[in-house]
Amino acid sequence: MPGQAARKLSGFARRVVLAVRQIPPGRVATYGDIAAAAGKPRAARAVGNLMRSLKIPGLPYHRVVAAGGNIGGYGAYPQLKTGLLAAEGLTIVRGRIRQFDRHRLSAVKPPGRPRQRRRTAG
Repeated sequence: MPGQAARKLSGFARRVVLAVRQIPPGRVATYGDIAAAAGKPRAARAVGNLMRSLKIPGLPYHRVVAAGGNIGGYGAYPQLKTGLLAAEGLTIVRGRIRQFDRHRLSAVKPPGRPRQRRRTAG
């Protein structure tokens, strides 16, 4: 995460950012999916607050959606979120992603720590 703003993030916020970066174009994850990947499965609302307040360039905020395929908020620009998702191949009808289960990332992997090699005697 480049920039000084990223260094000031809490551990949870840092894990949220890493999880959001894993969502590829044309796929979405819910606020709850991201919360679970960041290690706090009951913190969907906290993820929503972070999505609203973080200002990290290049982070695909638009790929994080509400439960059930509702596109959720996007500041004062929900039409922009709809347009960005549509440009990635998703169809949005009345604020919901059509065929949501097909586009939902089945599992956002928790951001892991690099594995340390174990030394063997010998």
